[in-house]
Amino acid sequence: MKRNTMGRSVLTAISATAVAGLALTACGSDNNTPAGTTATGTALGAANCEGKNTLTGEGSTAQQNAIALFNQAWGQACPGKNLAYNPTGSGAGREQFIAKNVDFAGSDSALKDEQVQQAAARCGDNPAWNLPLVFGPIALAFNVDGVDRLAVNADLLAKIFGGQITRWNDPAIAALNEGATLPDTPITPIFRSDSSGTTDNFQKYLETAAPESWTKGAGSEFQGGAGEGAQKSAGVVQAVQSTPGSIGYVEKGFAEQAGVPFAQIDTGSGAVELTDESAAKAIDAATFAGEGHDLVLDLASLYGTTEPGAYPLVLATYNIVCSKGYDPDTAAAVRSFMTVAANQGQSGLSAAGYVPLPDKFKERLTAAIDAIA
Repeated sequence: MKRNTMGRSVLTAISATAVAGLALTACGSDNNTPAGTTATGTALGAANCEGKNTLTGEGSTAQQNAIALFNQAWGQACPGKNLAYNPTGSGAGREQFIAKNVDFAGSDSALKDEQVQQAAARCGDNPAWNLPLVFGPIALAFNVDGVDRLAVNADLLAKIFGGQITRWNDPAIAALNEGATLPDTPITPIFRSDSSGTTDNFQKYLETAAPESWTKGAGSEFQGGAGEGAQKSAGVVQAVQSTPGSIGYVEKGFAEQAGVPFAQIDTGSGAVELTDESAAKAIDAATFAGEGHDLVLDLASLYGTTEPGAYPLVLATYNIVCSKGYDPDTAAAVRSFMTVAANQGQSGLSAAGYVPLPDKFKERLTAAIDAIA
């Protein structure tokens, strides 16, 4: 397959720019961390720095800011090492990984059933593994005149994005927002028009939590049939900002950086605000779908939670890697980068809009990374 994305020099520039931007926006402009340590003071000298100096990755826009932090940590641990990451969307990332154009893919969804064999062929007839390295809450950004606080539930979202509820003063919305003055204006759902793992996770949430109201299925393409599309995460935020009466799903970090309000979700025990703590409660309920080193999550355990105080709309973004089949220099570099990402790289994720890895995930994740060959 002919590569249809930017060249390696441009990728490197993107990566460097992203790191520089995050150093200012996510971690603060004053960096007093001593050389060779993380922001928490963890020594980095013990990191394995073998393998080639430059890795390539492509895919999820949802994890691009986390990837920049991981790259920064990797460069600190292993001077001269760098990841060139191209945030083109999860679908494109999986395609480019299968085509052997990049060393790994960033994806908000695990490999699709039809891609499993293709990925194995790319890996020299060895399985590809889905490694969850970043948890990113999905915010429901909205722009409703006179409304600063908005509560929704899965059933409302299914009917809004399916085109069944079309005005903000609908009785079903009013019932969850007692005392609020909701305008008699049209609702404009904003969805991702490009192939997106965020879309896939959002629709899987609706399937799980509102199965009677959302019968349109999931997948990386939006199935709802209502609203307006926007390219990539930044495009969704821009569309919500510029469209009165709109609501869109986007990663929390993008919504926070833009200063747009986002809704609370009621799973039956009252409306829950999206915070690190409420997202972590939902993540704690998540389990893996199987045994071994392919660490696909059972999304029903995450999206179906009714734990009081839990915010369930959280996506797990995967790094898709070859279990075997890399050349030795690439395998060593992939192990090195992923190890730093799973440990030192988790520092600063909260400030960038993500939820750091739960400790219970790290044992299996570390074992999988160590087994990459």
